[in-house]
Amino acid sequence: MTEIPFNTLIYVFDLFGTMAFAVTGAFKAIEHKSDIIGILILSIITGVAGGTIRDIIIGRFPPNSISDPWYVGICVASGITLFFLHPYVKKHWNLFLKFDAIGLGVFSITGATFAYNIFGLNFLAITFAGILTAVGGGALRDVFVNEIPFIFVKELYVTASFVGVLIFYGLLSAEVPLYVASVIGIVITTILRLVAMKYNWNLPRAREN
Repeated sequence: MTEIPFNTLIYVFDLFGTMAFAVTGAFKAIEHKSDIIGILILSIITGVAGGTIRDIIIGRFPPNSISDPWYVGICVASGITLFFLHPYVKKHWNLFLKFDAIGLGVFSITGATFAYNIFGLNFLAITFAGILTAVGGGALRDVFVNEIPFIFVKELYVTASFVGVLIFYGLLSAEVPLYVASVIGIVITTILRLVAMKYNWNLPRAREN
């Protein structure tokens, strides 16, 4: 059996995360009565914004979303698919949440991996890149539809991303192979987010009185 190169695996993960987040953007746009153009725009923003901002900040030009047409192409395909399938899935809000959780897990670790490949075991760079990639698109998605971003009000979100990236960093520090650390980080982040939604785990909030 031919072994898949790790860079190819991360690329596939990144495209899958792009699709997952693009689907959530399309869901949001349709929920807010957008037309087909609005759906496509929000799909693209949600799918590629986090990674694009990450690339610009770490000095990677042009960003993946511009240099590789697959990223925007997957976002457009996801938006069109949801446009036609929404009558059949509109009652399945859990589908939106599950795609969001998958996107969070995948982008947390692919973003961290991009930083690791450039800066090595730099904790701040890995953490910043991972979390920014994971939450950037979703935050812009919610702002564009005039909602408070998920990351501020919902069950463990940024925390789930941070925990996954922290475990990823710890495994790399322990000299665990990169592909193993990546898969474990993605799985843990996604599961933590799903469990937090299921049991309504939240961080403490300020008292109103």
